[in-house]
Amino acid sequence: MKIKLPIYLDNNATTQMDPRVVETMMPYLSEKYGNYSSKHKLGYEAHSAVEYAREQIAKLINANADEIIFTSGATESINLAHIGFAVANQSKGKHIISSLVEHAASYESLQFLSKAGFEVTFIKPDKYGKIDPAEVVKNVKKDTILISLIYANNEIGTITDLQPIADFCNAEKIVFHTDATQAVGKIKIDIRELNPSMMSFNAHKIYGPKGIGALFINKNSFKFNLSPLIFGGNQENSLRSGTLNVPSIVGFGKACEILLQEFEKDIQHYKKLTDFMKKALIANLSDVKLNGHSSDRIYNNLNFTVKDVLANSLIKNIPEIAFSTGSACSSEGNKKNRILKAIGLPDNDIDSTFRIGVGRFNNMNDIEFASEILINQISSIREKSYKNQVAHNL
Repeated sequence: MKIKLPIYLDNNATTQMDPRVVETMMPYLSEKYGNYSSKHKLGYEAHSAVEYAREQIAKLINANADEIIFTSGATESINLAHIGFAVANQSKGKHIISSLVEHAASYESLQFLSKAGFEVTFIKPDKYGKIDPAEVVKNVKKDTILISLIYANNEIGTITDLQPIADFCNAEKIVFHTDATQAVGKIKIDIRELNPSMMSFNAHKIYGPKGIGALFINKNSFKFNLSPLIFGGNQENSLRSGTLNVPSIVGFGKACEILLQEFEKDIQHYKKLTDFMKKALIANLSDVKLNGHSSDRIYNNLNFTVKDVLANSLIKNIPEIAFSTGSACSSEGNKKNRILKAIGLPDNDIDSTFRIGVGRFNNMNDIEFASEILINQISSIREKSYKNQVAHNL
């Protein structure tokens, strides 16, 4: 089989749209162009398509369709869950609990709230990136109004044990939000079983279009209020005004429908590919460490620290593979990766860490080729470094 270059192994940053998703979207980019809110045939057509997609998305997580609010992506969903909730409920308390291993969208929106007079406690993870539920409970105060934790880590793939935290929050009437952006499609989620107050996710991590996301708001839990962040149209139960992005919503729905049908197939595929690469790198290279939990992790993610090899140099020297040093969404400038620091990696190791994210459209030929070229390039960089060091010492 001919290998198509570059091999895309950055599927935790974004995914290729599934051709079936593209095909479903096309009519809504051409002849079915009505506004969801318009009261004529084209408008009703758009309205019907959006509500069908809402049902498809809800079905994937075992929610009700009226619990899905459309946004521009997971970042906006997280901001609405954090800031919209904090603004609406500040009279009840101003303490929020989260963690040091959150995605930038969560971490920075909470930093914003901390500057606006809220107190935010960021729980430190263990060396695998796991958050201890007992540590969360220990930090709850009388004025704690919100607990927000990532479900599956975008950098190192570690899965958080959310169930005891969700159960505690429901018993204590504390609103619980989870950022499930990396979890949806890689973990089977039954929203009725987990029972969070809110959950954010998006389409472009599950082979759907960019620029569309959702916030699940649990109507079966205790009542709480949200303040909108965007005004001017009263769409989405007045929580997210603005003309609905019908083509992308349709694509989001189709992506969820495919996931529901092919979840087990995808998971087994991810596991097969990552197991091969993990074994190949560790067997053929010294001083290679897998970051994150060894078993409680999403199967499509590998995060490696390779001693004495700068990850940025490695990426530049292998144009045949598209991979990364970490999250494409970090806006923390040239600072060391916050999540890797939180799990205790020293600065030198952080500089030597890269992330592989396999996807639905990768195959074993891709992974065998990528593994071989990574092993060869890492060995070459180390050999040159050793020779330079010897020459320097002569």
